[in-house]
Amino acid sequence: MKKVELKQASAPLSAYAIKAKKEPIIVTKAGKPIAAVVPIRNADGETVSLSTNRKFLAIIERSRSRLKKEGGISSAELRRRLRLGQ
Repeated sequence: MKKVELKQASAPLSAYAIKAKKEPIIVTKAGKPIAAVVPIRNADGETVSLSTNRKFLAIIERSRSRLKKEGGISSAELRRRLRLGQ
């Protein structure tokens, strides 16, 4: 993993994006990580956006907690209840 201090990050963003194909680049400020340039594989813009959205992640966490506490049904059972074909 490559690190670059924000004040020394003078290359165009495109150069960092090309380098990130090989390894993530961590941008630091006073030695502390503040951002990352990472390759995106097998994902679209919406997926990336949602995976970093705090509100969306909170909804997912609440859903997982509720499922653990209350249980749930399988997708096969849901299709059966809704009379949908497999």
